[in-house]
Amino acid sequence: MKRELPLLFECSRPGRKGVPVVPDTAGPGAAEMLPAALLRQDPTGLPEVSEIDVVRHYTALSRRNFGVDDGFYPLGSCTMKHNPRINESLARLSGFADLHPATPDEDAQGALQLMAELQDMLAEIAGMDAFSLAPAAGAHGELTGMLILRAWHHSR
Repeated sequence: MKRELPLLFECSRPGRKGVPVVPDTAGPGAAEMLPAALLRQDPTGLPEVSEIDVVRHYTALSRRNFGVDDGFYPLGSCTMKHNPRINESLARLSGFADLHPATPDEDAQGALQLMAELQDMLAEIAGMDAFSLAPAAGAHGELTGMLILRAWHHSR
């Protein structure tokens, strides 16, 4: 089977350069900081390609992948569902994205309030007494759902 897209190594031409790497002159380099035994003795053998060659190569590869932006994908419980762009932007806000899991509760009140309010809203929408945000996704969420159903049946 012939592939339509050449490997970057096949596009390599001696002397082609991508983005120039400017040496860090603010401090010592690897050669001064590492023992000689850890320093590379031979060239890396990386392809010599221009920046635009790399961009075009990976853009062409990305077009071969099917993604939620390309069409509907109905399989799975958590894979490739539509996530509105606003949700992605909000999830990247530093107050949430940079919050460490071990942050003390008193320092994470904004995030905890958001999660508590979301749980309350989802419980109201679903007509349930409570709602859990604990399952991460996929099989974890499905198992949680089955355990909730089992507990409900046992309670009757």
